[in-house]
Amino acid sequence: MGIDPISTLIQVRVQPRAKANSIEGYRGGVLRVRVTSPPVEGAANAAAIALLAEALDVPKSRLAVVRGQTGRVKLISIEGLSEEAARARLGIS
Repeated sequence: MGIDPISTLIQVRVQPRAKANSIEGYRGGVLRVRVTSPPVEGAANAAAIALLAEALDVPKSRLAVVRGQTGRVKLISIEGLSEEAARARLGIS
């Protein structure tokens, strides 16, 4: 009890050192995210998680990088949110 079985995996392409933090939408099945943080010591990953958490209206603790910690393309897990709900909150159909 207390564990929400709903979780979603989304593929995200992070562009570090952008002029502004933004979610650009899906292209080729991958969500494109731009963050101002550099790709040093996980700063870009943390910025991407914070940006997605704010856009999805969920706590940052519910998001985690499952694969791709050091690459631009990442697999991010979102606990407690279905894929349909995540797409709706991101404004993507």
